[in-house]
Amino acid sequence: MKHGFQSRHWGTFRQWKELGGSVKRRPDDIERGQWGTKIVFCRPITKRKTESNGEEREDSYFLLKTYTVFNIDQVAGQNLDHLRVGHVDSKLNAEEVQERLDKADAAIEATGADIRHGGNVAAYDPNGDYIILPHRHQFSGGEYFETAFHEMSHWTEHPSRLNCDRTTSEDSYAFLELRAELGGCFMAAELGVPTAENLGNHAAYLKGWLKDMQNDPKFIFRAAAQAAKAADYILEFSRTSVEDREPAIII
Repeated sequence: MKHGFQSRHWGTFRQWKELGGSVKRRPDDIERGQWGTKIVFCRPITKRKTESNGEEREDSYFLLKTYTVFNIDQVAGQNLDHLRVGHVDSKLNAEEVQERLDKADAAIEATGADIRHGGNVAAYDPNGDYIILPHRHQFSGGEYFETAFHEMSHWTEHPSRLNCDRTTSEDSYAFLELRAELGGCFMAAELGVPTAENLGNHAAYLKGWLKDMQNDPKFIFRAAAQAAKAADYILEFSRTSVEDREPAIII
């Protein structure tokens, strides 16, 4: 947002070079050290630890490592044009796109969730245990499924499913909104749903997230872990076998 980047694709200097691209020179109006974006790689580690009395217990912690990454908008290379916003992938024809959308539809239908269409607001009603969505023609591209998966993530909060309680400090409003947003992204990525170019709706949640993340360094890690559980819970209804799942490609 700071630099006006539009793409969702990021990579380190070395990763872009290995893909045949080259990071552009830092513009003169950008301060040194501000052209790249710092991210933190996190991996949960669990080890068995022996206490002085001989008893063993599990010791859990996070392994953290910092990387500097660059957006595809900062990278030169025609061979990477298929990753840029606005590029039409000729390898993915209309029939293939429709197949992905049909797969996403099937995943939602398999859950048996009560989804009601109408109005201009998307929401999950925890009291009635149903989801409200605007009609599909009111969305463009993959926005319908991004919104549907976000609300489906909230749907898993119900006591009969993953049981999240918004009245506790652990499951605050900001936390569960971030959980739902990440869960929706995880589901859309696994099903190959075309990503909408307009990220305005996603950015609207950032203000609340940032405040909570500053107060709790573990906030993002807890949200990501819970989002993965929500995505797995929903997609498990339509998964036929482990072999059918395609591995994620990270650059």
